[in-house]
Amino acid sequence: MENKKPIYNTVDIQKRVDSYISQFKEGYFSPLSLMARLSEEVGEMAREVNHFYGEKPKKASEAENTVEEELGDIIFVLTCFANSLNIDLSEAFDKSISKIETRDKDRWTKKD
Repeated sequence: MENKKPIYNTVDIQKRVDSYISQFKEGYFSPLSLMARLSEEVGEMAREVNHFYGEKPKKASEAENTVEEELGDIIFVLTCFANSLNIDLSEAFDKSISKIETRDKDRWTKKD
């Protein structure tokens, strides 16, 4: 039997995160705490990118993480942030990509 990776859309992601967080009395962290956590996770991703693509190799004592794992952590914290503020990630993304597609439509050299 083939091992298929799960495919999620933003609604599924937001529901799964909410289901996880909702089981705890503490619930979501405050926006300020979530911003700090998001910054921390982005820093961890930067470190992985620097180790993998940059000139700074990891120390032998450092744990092996991947850019993929760090992106997953960022998605989790970002989803917590959205859920805590009742923001639909699909709508937020649609607004953002529409703005970018309009503003930057002639900014870059198009492929033929």
